[in-house]
This record gives sequence, structure tokens and C-alpha cells, in this order.
Amino acid sequence: MALSSYQTGQLFLVGVKPSGGIHFHAVGTNRAMGLWAEPQTLILATANQVIRFENILEENQRIGDADKYYVPRVAHTTGDLDIHDIVKLKDDSIVFANTMYSCLSTLHPVHSFAPWWAPDFISKLAAEDRCHLNGIALRGGRPAYVTMVSRADVVNGWRDRRDLGGCIIDVRSNEVVTENLSMPHSPRWHQGKLWVVNSGTGHLGWVDTASGAFQEVCFLPGFARGLSFHNGHAIVGLSLPRDGSFKGLPLDDELKKRDADPWCGVQIVNLDTGDVVEWIRFSGVVKEMLDVCTLPGVRLPSAASPTSPEVSNLRTIASTAKHVEPA
Repeated sequence: MALSSYQTGQLFLVGVKPSGGIHFHAVGTNRAMGLWAEPQTLILATANQVIRFENILEENQRIGDADKYYVPRVAHTTGDLDIHDIVKLKDDSIVFANTMYSCLSTLHPVHSFAPWWAPDFISKLAAEDRCHLNGIALRGGRPAYVTMVSRADVVNGWRDRRDLGGCIIDVRSNEVVTENLSMPHSPRWHQGKLWVVNSGTGHLGWVDTASGAFQEVCFLPGFARGLSFHNGHAIVGLSLPRDGSFKGLPLDDELKKRDADPWCGVQIVNLDTGDVVEWIRFSGVVKEMLDVCTLPGVRLPSAASPTSPEVSNLRTIASTAKHVEPA
């Protein structure tokens, strides 16, 4: 799996060693944000760029024990847009949650971004993070649902509505699917259900799109953000509070009620039972997760950092190159 850590600026690649132990590889970046992952491609949003990594190994090749080795190949400079969720569509185009400008956006060859969709309550695209639009759920390969912390139309207006101002909007109809959520993040359409983490309460669940009811599946002891699925399980990222507590959020009371301390890491939840069956817990300097993705079929992934000296000497030649006769 791949994990992005906002606060340390690290992309973590997690795999299995030949001996059976867990292997971690950390890639340093300038603030690791939204993440999209496929077995051959990783797309990572950073503080001011969107970086596309490509696997350079053929099926029977290895670098050390790694069966996938991702190298940064394309970096699109966007400026600081506070990009959260980022997705790749079937036509290979990229759409991302442009949290700074309260809209969905695409990359542009000349400008920082091109607006793709904005909520109808946003009167102006401004660098004001008005509603904290943060999450994208694909359905049929196209953006279908977005999460936001409020429907505010003033600078940083979402901060006054963190407890129950959150909602999910259907971008195809501009209709509100559900509301009264607390800081929702990471909406995902999975097996006919709209899943979401209600981060401000600590609950993973799904939304009945007909009634708008949120069905809680389990409680997670931390600020949940980042959601992926694999083989009947949800993989959810958890973060610690930035100021010692989740003051102003129901999550603070939920933790006290359970006599629990908050986590930073990943918990893996059985979707049938709601039980946490495996986990990764970080301590020390790593205090926040932003996104998580699975890498099906990958056993031990590794990568080169965009800022490492290694990139200068890591050169590969495409096998499809054709010989050109001199004129």
C-alpha cells in the first residue's frame, strides 16, 4: 500500500519482505497530500506540484527485493492549492480537490489549474478555502460525489461549522446527498455503496443515497482521513490532533467515552463485522496521515525521491525505441 503523511512530507510504501516481515520505504517530498495509486503509476500532490511516478521494472525484474520501483517522471507545478483527493480518469486526465479554491480542478499546460466543477453556493473562485472541499468519489470512472466541511461562502468559513456543517454533494446534479456530517473526508463508491469517513466523530460508514442516512460501521480512534478498499476490507488513515485535543469536535468526547488515546497510522477494518483486524501505528515524528491507497498485486514497492541525488543517475531506455538512420 501507499500512504501520504501531510505533516512530515513523506510518501510511505509498505510491502512484505521475502522473509515475511513488513517493509517500509519512505520517499521525501515537499508536503505529501492527495494520492492516486495503480500498480504501474503513482500520482502524488505536494505543496505546489502534482508528481507522476512510473514503475520502471518489468515483471521479472527486481531492484533489490522490490518488484515495483517508481520514478518521478512528470511534475506539474500548480502553486499551493492545498490539494486533497486526486483521481485519474479513464482518459488519463487528472481531477483533484482544489481545497484552496473550493472547487474540483484539472491540470492546465499554461496555468496553475482549470476549474472543472464548483458548488453552486460558491460565488467566486478565490484562494480562501471557503468550504474546505476535500474529497472525490468516482462512479463509473467519473467524479460523482464530493465532500466538504461546510457550505460557507466566506474566507475560512468552514472553521465555524466543523461540528455538523459537513455534507456530500452529487456533482452531476448539484444536489445534497447527505448533510449534518462532521468534517467528512474521503468519499468512495464501493460495491454499490457511498462510503465516507465522518472524520469529526471518528466513524467509518456509508450513506444511503436515497434517504441521506449515514450508517456507522465502526469507530476509529483518531482523525480519519484517507480510505481505500481491498478484498472485503477498508484501509483507513488516522491522525493525531494538532493541538493536543480534538477540541470542538464530537471526536474528543467519543475518545473520552471509550477511555482511548488517539492514533496515528492505518487501521484495516473487516466490512462485514466492523472489526479492526490489522493495523500500522506510527510514533515519533509522524503524526498525520492524509491519504491511503492499495497496490493490488504488488509485493514490495519502492521509489526514488524527486529531490534525491539518485534521480540524476537513474536512467532507463524505453524498449520500444526505434533505430533512426542518419539523414
